[in-house]
Amino acid sequence: MINQHLLKTIFILLIAALLNACASSNSGDVYSRDEARKIQTIRKGVVESVRTVKLEGTKTPLGTAAGAVIGGVAGSTVGDGKGSAIAAVIGAVAGGLLGSAAEEGITRKDALEITVKLESGSLVAIVQEATEKFSPGDNVRLIENGSVTRVSH
Repeated sequence: MINQHLLKTIFILLIAALLNACASSNSGDVYSRDEARKIQTIRKGVVESVRTVKLEGTKTPLGTAAGAVIGGVAGSTVGDGKGSAIAAVIGAVAGGLLGSAAEEGITRKDALEITVKLESGSLVAIVQEATEKFSPGDNVRLIENGSVTRVSH
């Protein structure tokens, strides 16, 4: 028979892997399939300022459900009879809350708020994942494709 502790560890590792796989990218160098082979508008400018920010993590039902399953299984191992059922329900509720919070924390990302002075003289700010380094004074391109804009060197 599989040890309950080992089973919990396997569940947690599986959920972490699933959450990581579900995380989407808001990086300036990652394109969605829908963005491929479409005309993009380019505007040039100079970086005025760069500020480090955080992109909040995802909040899908997956984290809540996974946490509830793990909490329910863990709770069901406590006590016998009605006590075990009550512990399973409490474990499922607590696990759901913790799973939701864990998903948001695991998928949270470092990002940059990049303020750019365009050639036209107007200022714009774009937030994207911090996968590329930008500094004030850098010449950059704003690449626009519908509602998505990214900053690139």
